[in-house]
Amino acid sequence: MVEKSSQPMDAAVMTGPRARRLQPFQRIAYALIVVVIFAGDQISKHIVEDSIAHGAVVTVIPGFFDLIHTENSGIAFSMFAGASSAWKLVLLIGISIALLVTVVVVALKSRQVKWETGVGLVLIVGGASSNLLDRIRFGQVVDFLDVYYRSYHWPTFNVADSAIVVGAGLLLLDILISK
Repeated sequence: MVEKSSQPMDAAVMTGPRARRLQPFQRIAYALIVVVIFAGDQISKHIVEDSIAHGAVVTVIPGFFDLIHTENSGIAFSMFAGASSAWKLVLLIGISIALLVTVVVVALKSRQVKWETGVGLVLIVGGASSNLLDRIRFGQVVDFLDVYYRSYHWPTFNVADSAIVVGAGLLLLDILISK
């Protein structure tokens, strides 16, 4: 027989020895992380736009890491960048807003949170909100981090994409640890 919990679903998911009540300074720290990610991404994109010509390559670590000024009309790591549709931008903005609102609501409603979950969520919020602003303003985002080895190139990305991936990794780590 399965017992029903009287706790809301998000509180039930975030219980256990590593879950704890969010203190005001933790909420402030989480908000600061969002601001740092957002500002860092916007500033780094602005620096790239001002100092690297479109398509130009600046070698940082030969054979492994370059800076390259590109624009991405797709989603993270240039997925769907080649898709041509009048609705693509509207769809990407709509999905981004819906997911961002969902993450923010879950984060604000949670009374208890594990550090992996909290930091993961705020990294995603910071990165997604910065890329969303660029999509709304320009219809695309600037990507400039190019990691490669020989002929294999990871898709070019930016600070926001990195924050989103690290945030998702922390959420995945939390799920794996919780099991």
